[in-house]
Amino acid sequence: MLARAAFAIFFGVVCRVSAQEALTDALPATADAIAQPVPSSAWLDLRQTMSRNSKTQDAPAWVEALTLLPGELTEGGMASKSVFRIRVTQPGPDYQILFFRLFFDDKPNQQPELIAWDESGSHILRSGTLGAGMNLPSSDSVIIPMTGASAIDIEVPGDGKTIRAAYLDWMTASEVVHPANAEHRDIIPEPFSSVPALHPPPEDVENFGTVTATLAAEAIRIDAQSQQNAAFQFPIEAEPLTALLTFEVANPRIDAPPEVYLNGQDIGPVAFTLPDLADPGYRGESEPLTTEMHFNYTGWLRAQKLVPATVLKVGTNDLVVANGAGTGASAIRATQIQLKYIWDKSDYLLQAGH
Repeated sequence: MLARAAFAIFFGVVCRVSAQEALTDALPATADAIAQPVPSSAWLDLRQTMSRNSKTQDAPAWVEALTLLPGELTEGGMASKSVFRIRVTQPGPDYQILFFRLFFDDKPNQQPELIAWDESGSHILRSGTLGAGMNLPSSDSVIIPMTGASAIDIEVPGDGKTIRAAYLDWMTASEVVHPANAEHRDIIPEPFSSVPALHPPPEDVENFGTVTATLAAEAIRIDAQSQQNAAFQFPIEAEPLTALLTFEVANPRIDAPPEVYLNGQDIGPVAFTLPDLADPGYRGESEPLTTEMHFNYTGWLRAQKLVPATVLKVGTNDLVVANGAGTGASAIRATQIQLKYIWDKSDYLLQAGH
């Protein structure tokens, strides 16, 4: 049996940021939290191999300890399951909800899970399996109620070397209003980004002359090296005025977005909605004999492409999303298309010729 031992981890504070907002009456209002100092966010480097240039940094005082509990070795010499245990204490009575973003390599059969414990050893929360098993660098976020909780476990099959880092931040709340007749959107308070997660409708939806149709909700891997693309077919009954393709991309190279092909024609790359460059999800890669560094985003980004109506045709349309040469592998999910048709209440202008 492998002895369980504490593993020293480099701690780090990324930056001092304002606490994020959540939509719940159980949290204190932002104005109430101003009276006390805002606790710093925490960046915990969980890699088991450190570069020589890494510097030891202090974690915020509310992070009490971090240990690695290695898994027991199986008959085949593999570790059964490893656990990173993070002990935390609430920085004040007004901070009861913790935002937890985990960075990891999303390998099949090695997907992590977060578990919150109280002092008696009882489960307060289990996140369920994180990631999609796409064998890509990724990240996932969980909102954890910390009332009574004193420890958070990152439980992962194997030796734990797929776990890279964690970002933690305490949350506050503010009163939010939304239109009663608009589509309900779950706003996840992701630091560094204001774009909510994309939810494809299970059935076609028509609103103000615009039809929204889901092409695929599940994650699909795309890889230029293995010529692995995402291909879709969808029928239309009438030619629209214009169309918009929208999906989310995991681990894209931000300076080389995926290309879109419609009915055999290259209509160009998608456009990303990028978070702040301070987001730890950016991962730099450099190649030999070059000085330029390229960045991938190890999380999910919103991607959109305006589709020319002239390329669409009545009947079946073929759509392909592919990565450019040399960009590596990524994945797309929540793929949907919107078709805009003439609506009798829309505002149209006819420009006079010159």
